[in-house]
Amino acid sequence: MVNHSSPVGFLLLGFSEHPHLEKILFVVVLCSYLLTLLGNTLILLLSTLDPRLHSPMYFFLSNLSFLDLCFTTTCVPQMLVNLWGPTKTISFLGCSVQLFIFLSLGTTECILLTVMAFDRYVAVCQPLHYATIIHPRLCRQLAAVAWMMGLLQSLVQTPPTLSLPFCPHRQIDDFLCEVPSLIRLSCGDTTFNEIQLAVSSVILVVVPLSLILVSYSAIARAVLRINSAEAWKKALGTCSSHLIVVTLFYSSVIAVYLQPKNPYAQERGKFFGLFYAVGTPTLNPLIYTLRNKEVKRAFWRLLGKNGDSKNT
Repeated sequence: MVNHSSPVGFLLLGFSEHPHLEKILFVVVLCSYLLTLLGNTLILLLSTLDPRLHSPMYFFLSNLSFLDLCFTTTCVPQMLVNLWGPTKTISFLGCSVQLFIFLSLGTTECILLTVMAFDRYVAVCQPLHYATIIHPRLCRQLAAVAWMMGLLQSLVQTPPTLSLPFCPHRQIDDFLCEVPSLIRLSCGDTTFNEIQLAVSSVILVVVPLSLILVSYSAIARAVLRINSAEAWKKALGTCSSHLIVVTLFYSSVIAVYLQPKNPYAQERGKFFGLFYAVGTPTLNPLIYTLRNKEVKRAFWRLLGKNGDSKNT
């Protein structure tokens, strides 16, 4: 067995059993990463520079964009190196840092999406009291809670995972260092780690998702009580982008962290994990910009054009 404190690294197998697929994935991942950098940086610029976007909704969106930038930068460069050439190694330190940051940011996104659902609930169900309830101080506090929860989760789960007695072959059947993959690599007793993973998945995935569903159930009931096409249109415009992002993110997270133990599920989990790490950060800014007139108007204003006249 490899001593857990050893500097010896790991082999990230990824999709090495499909060499032709690796070249295709390299192009896809590279293009997605560039789009992620461009889209999320643009949202950060617009949210910072345009006074009309200085509202709670765009404050949380800018937090999500910054998170996505950090999230992909943690894993994509290493992934591109492994996909392009025969070298699939990652150092023990590199794996440790990747695991710590990936866990922290993934948890933060779960909490942040829940906070954004609460923001949408107040906007639709309590519109007259929105400015009073969702004030700037509360926004900063909720965002701070999301980031602190992510840091705490990583501090709790990373050390026990890295302390596992790993098998001599050191081959991680994944494209990055994740908790489920490292648990599978262990040749020792992983009962505690599996229980810890299950408990954290319930607390940080199932509970936030349940709160989001409760928020949208309340929104649906509020809209149904109003027999107005305009109300439906406004509620849809307010919530649709966030709901799409939640669906994409949580479906991939559940497929990675709550999958059954069998080879088919493990192989399928790789593709969901790839989408979770690369796809959702790329799609998030596209979803929010393509479906949001305010963001598009802010973009035209940034270019020096009359954004108020741009409605398409």
